[in-house]
Amino acid sequence: MTQLKIGQVGLGRLGRIHAQNLSKYIMNAELFAVTSIVPEELDYAKNELGVKHCYTSYTEMINNDELDAVIIVSPSGFHTVQISQALKKGLHVFSEKPIGIDLTTINDLLSELDNHPNTVFQLGFMRRFDDSYLYAKEVIERGDLGEITSMRCYGIDPSEGLPSFINFAKNSASGGIFLDMSIHDIDLVRWFTESEFSTVYALGNSLAAPQLADYNELETGACLATLENGVIVYLLAGRNANHGYHVETEIIGTKGMIRIGNAPEKNLVTVYDDNGVIRPTSTHFPERFKIAFINELSTFVNSIINNEKPTITGNDGLKSTEAAIAMQESFEKNEVVKLAGARI
Repeated sequence: MTQLKIGQVGLGRLGRIHAQNLSKYIMNAELFAVTSIVPEELDYAKNELGVKHCYTSYTEMINNDELDAVIIVSPSGFHTVQISQALKKGLHVFSEKPIGIDLTTINDLLSELDNHPNTVFQLGFMRRFDDSYLYAKEVIERGDLGEITSMRCYGIDPSEGLPSFINFAKNSASGGIFLDMSIHDIDLVRWFTESEFSTVYALGNSLAAPQLADYNELETGACLATLENGVIVYLLAGRNANHGYHVETEIIGTKGMIRIGNAPEKNLVTVYDDNGVIRPTSTHFPERFKIAFINELSTFVNSIINNEKPTITGNDGLKSTEAAIAMQESFEKNEVVKLAGARI
């Protein structure tokens, strides 16, 4: 059986999840090399995960001729150039979202991807690999909901992560809350409705962390949007959920509705004591989407071995980024923004 040798750049919070999953759960693949500029992260990869090759330079890593593929979990602004570098080396690529933060460079990258038809490229929209969302997709495709009329999406990180994000924002640009957080919901909207965003109107504030305004960041962002097929969409993203990691999706159709994750439940346990009746909740995204993260990497590896194309494409990355950038523009201008090429 083929044993793919994979290199990974980025070993932060999400990077460690991918590295651990690749080392422990993904068959037919080996975490062969890693790149990080943080010495502690390289020590972790070497000592805890047994990675053979540790680099401080991404270029040096992809020059290792034994590599078959790369996983990119670096800051968003590096994605397009690192994807392009990997393609030039003949490597298969899994990249975390977003595919990039500049539409011109993303379009150039899509042209480059077209020139590598035998190279597997997959983008990290892991919610498409979550059992609950997959079930909802089946229900919609069967026609059980009728015609979709509207969607509501919440994506709110737990409050315990807010101080860490504030420190991150001091030194790095996230691309804005819509590109950094809402992009998962944007992708789900496109996936469920099979339609593109047409107009967006976005609002935001940082009441829970006023200092974020100094770094051009938002703590809470909201958007009311329309799709080309007439579906109405409401998105809410935030960084201050005191009760835990809150991801919720509601899909309303002419025949019924679906609600996914209306409470961020940790498990099926209910605690009855002198505090009342309590349901434990998920406290972070690695817990809520643990299986989805494993499934998406398994799909990437199997696509390489079986010479198949993943269902998530570079165009999905482009369209989701277009919508997120339009939302940021709408917030900054305080006006409705029509997406380029949208039909209304």
